[in-house]
Amino acid sequence: MIDPDSPLADPSRFSAPADSFGAIDPDSVAALAAAAADVALLLDSGGTVRDVAFATPDFAKDAYRGWIGRRWIDTVTVESRPKIDDLVRDARPGVATRWRQVNCPSSDGPDVPIRFCAIRFGADRRIVAVGRDLRAMAALQERLVEAQQAMEREYARIRGAEKRYRLLFQLASEAVVIVDAGTMRISEANPAASAALGRDPKRLVGQAFADLFDPASRQAAQSFVAALRVAPRVENVHLKPLGANEALLLSGALFRQEGAAHFLVLLSRLSGAPAAQEGADWPGVIDKMPEAFVVADVERRVIACNPAFLDLVQVATMEQARGEPLERWLGRAGIDVDALFASLRSHGSARNFSTIIRGALGSSEDVEVAASASREGARPCFGLAIRSVAPRSGRERLGGRKLPSTVEQFADLVGRVPLKNLVRETTDLIERLCIEAALDLTKDNRASAADMLGLSRQGFYTKLRRYGLGGLDGGGEAPN
Repeated sequence: MIDPDSPLADPSRFSAPADSFGAIDPDSVAALAAAAADVALLLDSGGTVRDVAFATPDFAKDAYRGWIGRRWIDTVTVESRPKIDDLVRDARPGVATRWRQVNCPSSDGPDVPIRFCAIRFGADRRIVAVGRDLRAMAALQERLVEAQQAMEREYARIRGAEKRYRLLFQLASEAVVIVDAGTMRISEANPAASAALGRDPKRLVGQAFADLFDPASRQAAQSFVAALRVAPRVENVHLKPLGANEALLLSGALFRQEGAAHFLVLLSRLSGAPAAQEGADWPGVIDKMPEAFVVADVERRVIACNPAFLDLVQVATMEQARGEPLERWLGRAGIDVDALFASLRSHGSARNFSTIIRGALGSSEDVEVAASASREGARPCFGLAIRSVAPRSGRERLGGRKLPSTVEQFADLVGRVPLKNLVRETTDLIERLCIEAALDLTKDNRASAADMLGLSRQGFYTKLRRYGLGGLDGGGEAPN
């Protein structure tokens, strides 16, 4: 059993210092004290600095020459002087004082924090004070405080923003619901959404999104959600809420929050419908129309369309057509669409506008367009009804061997083919008409017709073969 008075009972002290350090010379003790601390001071019994050692050159540059010969208490700042008094008073032979932090003034910067402890030794009761530089710790503490303050400011900013957006969400007149993309249940809904869907606000949260709509609209609701997963934004989808007479127009977008995907869905009422006809299913009627119908925005991009339009342009789904420019399918090289929309902006409507539709798979079809412009509401748009027409008699596509029989029919080719081809075909048409007129005037006398046209007989017969006139085919011989 260890005696409580034995040095072995105190783990902070060596067990036999006399045997272990009795032969150490003063230089070694001084070197040990200097190496064990950043600052080592040797003071007399009254607390005056007699010698000093620094582990870093910064301390030597700032304080070495000024500290020797001065009272230790005069080398620190005013608020640290009581701590120096306590260190000098509490210093005992063989017993180190507790560590105290003091601040020493610096010549070219902020005060230097140092943590000191002291111990007396020798017959003249000298004091050795060793100190540890706390500037690195102080800088770390300062950065920690700055980080905490920045976090508090950021938290306050986020709380303020959340409060503002929450208030805006609750007071907004437009119906908004937020749907969890994983569970497909409503996670949040504002009062306007509750009113539009005819549901109790307390019961709306947590309900399945598809259950909010009429069974006839649930397939469209599932398609709407599927489109939201792949498209950045989906707009103008008509769905009828369960138990309601009026369909809603849905627009939505996908966003991520805290690692989970959500849908932000905006529900708006269809504007412009007469109050007496609230129960009319206008979207359903348009979808079942045999003729193509498409709605475009002011930039001539598709907003919505019916299945007949998708069939006409050879596109599989509405999502593939939505947002695409009408020029992708409608008109001859863009000139028709410019003329059509210029007329719509000037007069508000157009009818019997003849043009073509170019299918996505390469087909081309003659159509007639009736269109109108809607300038009401926050989003002006254009509605176009497109009717396929049979090819007109006498009209030929470029690339066939036959030519148009009249100038009017030839003019229909303008905008469909390059200019150099039109010039060549126009020249051929004029030559043919002139030859026919010459034959009529000469009563089919080919020699006289050739003289009338200023052609040699051989050249005249070559042109007759070319155009299939005068009863000559491509392989006939010219008569003498």
